[in-house]
Amino acid sequence: MTKAPQRKLHDYMPEVSKRANLRAGSPLPLGTQEMKGGVNFAIFSRYATRVRVELFNHPEDATPSRTIDLDSARHRTGDVWHVWVKGIGPGQLYAYRLDGPYKPSEGHRFNFARLLLDPFASVISSSPPWDFASALGYDPSSPGKDLTPSKLDNAKTMPKCVFVNEPFEWDGDQPPRHPWSKTVIYEMHVRGFTIHPQSGVDHPGTYRGLMEKIPYLKTLGVTAVELMPVQEFNENSVTRKNPQTGQTLRNYWGYDPVAFFAPKASYSSSAGLGQQKLEFKEMVQAFHKAGIEVILDVVFNHTAEGSELGPTLCFRGMDNAIFYDLEDDQRHYKDYAGTGNAVNANNPVVRELILAALRYWAVEMHVDGFRFDEASVLDRDNAGKLLAKAPLLGQIAEDPILKDVKIIAEAWDAAGAYEVGRFSERCWASWNGRFRDDVRRFWRGDDGLLGLFAQRICGSADIYSKSGKGPASSINFVTCHDGFTLNDLVS
Repeated sequence: MTKAPQRKLHDYMPEVSKRANLRAGSPLPLGTQEMKGGVNFAIFSRYATRVRVELFNHPEDATPSRTIDLDSARHRTGDVWHVWVKGIGPGQLYAYRLDGPYKPSEGHRFNFARLLLDPFASVISSSPPWDFASALGYDPSSPGKDLTPSKLDNAKTMPKCVFVNEPFEWDGDQPPRHPWSKTVIYEMHVRGFTIHPQSGVDHPGTYRGLMEKIPYLKTLGVTAVELMPVQEFNENSVTRKNPQTGQTLRNYWGYDPVAFFAPKASYSSSAGLGQQKLEFKEMVQAFHKAGIEVILDVVFNHTAEGSELGPTLCFRGMDNAIFYDLEDDQRHYKDYAGTGNAVNANNPVVRELILAALRYWAVEMHVDGFRFDEASVLDRDNAGKLLAKAPLLGQIAEDPILKDVKIIAEAWDAAGAYEVGRFSERCWASWNGRFRDDVRRFWRGDDGLLGLFAQRICGSADIYSKSGKGPASSINFVTCHDGFTLNDLVS
């Protein structure tokens, strides 16, 4: 039998290799990834019947420069829809549209008229200004118990995702890794810390403005800054007005995330089409060079989409029944945070999203820790009961990537849970609300507080020792963003 001659690889490859400008793509990783001269798009949706990627030239464009409809036979693997597009580079604006059942009573709220953000997007454009009214997923004028989906397109008023693949020179950056016993945390708001003219910085209200205040923080003996939410949020979500001026109030604190991976664009001194991500990295690098850790206040318990009357921005339009805890009447959302909805954090798909976000901030952005807003929401099952061992909390505690980061819980929620001292695994520290309350009462001169004051100053063993935790698990504070500033408290 004659042996066939060997074929040279460079001759053989063109016969079997795909050369189209549009290919099936890969289901992993989720989000966007530069691959071989193009970009791979991958998004999860179990119940969608149609998925479209829209590319834009400008953030305020109402009409896309290109639309790509995904075929479920070719562009779907399991519950992940994917496509590879040739020739896309950094700075490309994009968003999604998903179609499927609009059956609120069954938990589904698909609406092809709503432009949706990629839940894995690491940059959201700073313009146009958010308009939540145009993002409502229903027609508010519709009669009947089930509001009908709005057919008004919101592309012109919806910010877009930005594909970025920027190189950054970390210059050997290493985390300070201060032990808990030596940690002094300064909680701050990125805008509020330097926005006043008396702050004396050249870039007020920005990541760069914080860099300018590092020498001042060093004089205070601070070893870590804890930044109030920098996950992208909508400053224009508030509809109430200032009763004195008539001006519409703004969402200042940011405890209503829109995108878990994206740093807040308006906190950048440069621009909001990718510059915010680079400037955030520069800020972290500068803090680390000064020996100061960066901890993020993260909000994974709810999103800005709110109740059934809220806007459709991302998760609600992709798989409402997967991403949120719904009531028995699935038109309505469970609400443990007092914000209108609760993220279904112990669903395996949602757990992976949250873990991916945490790893991203730790690995890509070099942050040193996380403070979890109303963390007890993450400790609940679908019926609202507190779990003895919540899957998400255990995974965070055991995750090999997150092993060396600081993990802090606000160990309560708006639905009555209070788990200070017994929250999750030993590596979880927690805000000690009892320290705050007892020290304030002693300071005020209340009777019978000497014993409790001594307990708090000596490590709160009465609170933490029963669960095998020590004083290092207690984050001791007397003021935070909730309530009086320290100056107001003592005035």
